[in-house]
Amino acid sequence: MTPTLPDSDGFDYRDGQLHAEQVSLGTLAERFGTPLYVYSRRAIERAYDRYADALSGRSSLVCYAMKANSNLAVLDLLARRGAGFDIVSGGELERVLAAGGDPSRTVFSGVGKSVAEIEQALRADILCFNIESAPELERIDAVARRLGTRARISVRVNPDVDARTHPYISTGLKNNKFGVAYADTLALYRDAARRPGIEIVGIDCHIGSQITEAGPYIDAAERVLDLVDGLERDGIGLRHIDFGGGLGIRYGEETPPATGELVAALMARVDARGHGAKTVMFEPGRSLVGNAGVLLTRVEYLKPGEARSFAIVDGAMNDLMRPTMYDAWMGAVPVCPRDGAASVYDIVGPVCESGDWLARDRTLVLRPGDLLAITSAGAYGMAMSSNYNTRGRAAEVMVDGDHAYLVRARERPAQLFAGESRLP
Repeated sequence: MTPTLPDSDGFDYRDGQLHAEQVSLGTLAERFGTPLYVYSRRAIERAYDRYADALSGRSSLVCYAMKANSNLAVLDLLARRGAGFDIVSGGELERVLAAGGDPSRTVFSGVGKSVAEIEQALRADILCFNIESAPELERIDAVARRLGTRARISVRVNPDVDARTHPYISTGLKNNKFGVAYADTLALYRDAARRPGIEIVGIDCHIGSQITEAGPYIDAAERVLDLVDGLERDGIGLRHIDFGGGLGIRYGEETPPATGELVAALMARVDARGHGAKTVMFEPGRSLVGNAGVLLTRVEYLKPGEARSFAIVDGAMNDLMRPTMYDAWMGAVPVCPRDGAASVYDIVGPVCESGDWLARDRTLVLRPGDLLAITSAGAYGMAMSSNYNTRGRAAEVMVDGDHAYLVRARERPAQLFAGESRLP
């Protein structure tokens, strides 16, 4: 029986083997080794196009939240497609520039921007900073005045709306560290309007990640639009309204709204409130790349036990942190499905931690040497990986039709301690 795959335009079974577009994953494993991240160009492009098509005919900008997956090939692909970028560090800005991205289509989010990062972003002439606190406004104003320029800003509003997602990725409640409290927003804008180093250009809101229903978005949008009305009464006009990102994907049984449906619902509110002439912005991350990638891993041992049986693979928590960090469910499917008697396995890695697992209680027919694909791994997979246990991070491959391109080489142990030194 062919396993069920999550929504993806890039992966399917052909002739009894899982393929990325027109290339078999077995071929990729032989060529590049495992563990291996594999991405589909077609899947990324189609996910982006769903936002672009939904926003067609109005002034808009889709800024990819690159923390989800910051490989240069992914950034290059989206930049060519017309995307802007949502960054949260100076390092991410350097990646945007290295990938050919346009700083004038880049917004800088995050609660802890340093003086050096602010200077770097001002010199690059980014589109705007998403301000997250009053002290940050003061710092950006001071740096801009010292450099003899003005910083374009948008206040990130915390609307105190429950995104009904995992608490670690919920960002829009008043007890979260992100954004400016709703009740303080108008006063902060009035302060910003008086500062010589500040140019107000927009308003921003982001309530969380992996959101699988439209209601929280609509609730947050209404609160943000109320603020836009209040600002205009105060004589503070805005060029753009940024609704953030966070649209969920299907890992298993989730049923998130379609991109076009969500965008249409939000645009209906914008138009009904009389703000249809303003530029609208979105900051999607996971919904562009999540289902465009898999983590390919090989079974090393099958270890039966009295309480649980384990399939020990060469991928581990350092390669894919989501299951350990969020108790996240991710699909695990055989690259070449077998016939025979199935067993229930926990799929675990070789890292010396009991929390080192990729999937639990999976009914599979397995043999040592088989390949498994951990699905929906294109977002927050490689981006959150580490070198724990002195394990080199996995290689990354981008498949484009019948071609496969190595877009990140596998790390070797000597590279991991090249910057270290022994005592004299």
